[in-house]
Amino acid sequence: MIRTSGSVRRLVRGGGAVVAAVALTAAGTAWACPPEPPGAQTEKSASEAEGAGGARHSGHYHRTAATGAKSEAIKGVRRVGGVTDAKGAISLMFIDYGHGRHKRTIMYATGTFGLKAYDVSADPRVPKLVGQLNMPGMWETEDTDFDPERKIIYLSRDPRAFGGNTQTGESGIYVVDASKPESLRHVTYVKVPAGHTTTCVNDCRYLWTGGPAKANWMPADWGGRPVWVTDVRDPAKPKVFEDPIDTGRNDGKTDYTHDIQVDSDGVAWASGRGGVRGYHTSGRHYDPVKKRWRTAKAWDPVPYAGGGLDEATTNSTFMHNSYRATGWTRNQAADPRRWGDGKLLYVTEETFNDGCASDGLLVIASLKGSYRGEGWRSTPEDPFRLHTVGTWGVAGKEGSDPKSDDCSAHYFDVRNGVLVQSFYAQGTRFLDVRDPTNPRQIAYYRPADAASWQPYWHGRYVYVADNTRGVDVLEPTFR
Repeated sequence: MIRTSGSVRRLVRGGGAVVAAVALTAAGTAWACPPEPPGAQTEKSASEAEGAGGARHSGHYHRTAATGAKSEAIKGVRRVGGVTDAKGAISLMFIDYGHGRHKRTIMYATGTFGLKAYDVSADPRVPKLVGQLNMPGMWETEDTDFDPERKIIYLSRDPRAFGGNTQTGESGIYVVDASKPESLRHVTYVKVPAGHTTTCVNDCRYLWTGGPAKANWMPADWGGRPVWVTDVRDPAKPKVFEDPIDTGRNDGKTDYTHDIQVDSDGVAWASGRGGVRGYHTSGRHYDPVKKRWRTAKAWDPVPYAGGGLDEATTNSTFMHNSYRATGWTRNQAADPRRWGDGKLLYVTEETFNDGCASDGLLVIASLKGSYRGEGWRSTPEDPFRLHTVGTWGVAGKEGSDPKSDDCSAHYFDVRNGVLVQSFYAQGTRFLDVRDPTNPRQIAYYRPADAASWQPYWHGRYVYVADNTRGVDVLEPTFR
């Protein structure tokens, strides 16, 4: 049964008025916001301590860019194309339409401009703009998810969108019909208590939405927003569940759940402050916390594995996103014959400390010892931590700019043992992770004005959503 509490009710009602206040048009010029919404760095929530070193993460925090001449570096790849009219880009998606010789692929870019559709069928190096839904001032659409069957895109609205803030701003989900890329259609909007990221679970019949920092009406002992579940079986009438999930994630404290990735076995991995925890969302499984067999549901998942990351090998407790190679993707990262099928987690630690060397890392951790609910019973007095197998950071590495201190790891994608990851101003890095104890850089692309947010393997190319440049299309030459 879907219920709506009084506090949540304030956020779920009245979506129509919000939509009317936002420019949702199919043409015109979209205004691009700066990399962080105006005023976000001055909010109280943006300066809350997070993990070791007092690092900050209220969504995204950027230092002031270094002054003076800027360098650039490239090795093992070449830029073969891209689009600059997607400046403000945060996330990309690739959706196929039709079959056979009639098949075409549309790349969707989301960002501070809203949503843009590019046809990459004729020439993947030169995406052609075919449609757009303008939402000037939108934030944040990070890691935007979509339903490939029903051709629906779910845009997550952060409370800082359109000049808002984390204390009082409105958050929610825009449902967009992308069945016709040339005529993108806004279907509906639903208020949700969280709104930094939104992820499909259970074949996109349900959504998990998390983050950012808490609103002023939320419990005082929360450190951030957990996950709220939305039923979108009828996408025109989304229904938000009252009770949040992934609570108590930070040694028993309910804290900021940043994003969710669903692996090929259907396990949903929730990353945020306090680590990464995986959940079954369907099927019958043994619940190691309740100590009984039960049926997992999207709104009542069954704990699987995971927990906090070892502070001795990371620079904070804030984990941004993750990846688990298992099932049909088991051969994409480390050799499963040596490291096991799905036994490792690849995790982005996003944090900005004083100095590049202490910024967020790529962390590879073992799930060993976490299958009995240890990550759900962890407390400050008796903490549970995953064992770190390996880490990699951009500071001091070949191709890096020593004058820049915008060095945190961000989103990544993995294919055939190569992990490609964004490092903001330090560009896009290609890492050989077949030996997880020793990730090795094999290529990089760092233009002088880089603001690399998320890279995507697609076909023979890597597409990079760059918040300053738009979209860069890279062709690997290292093999």
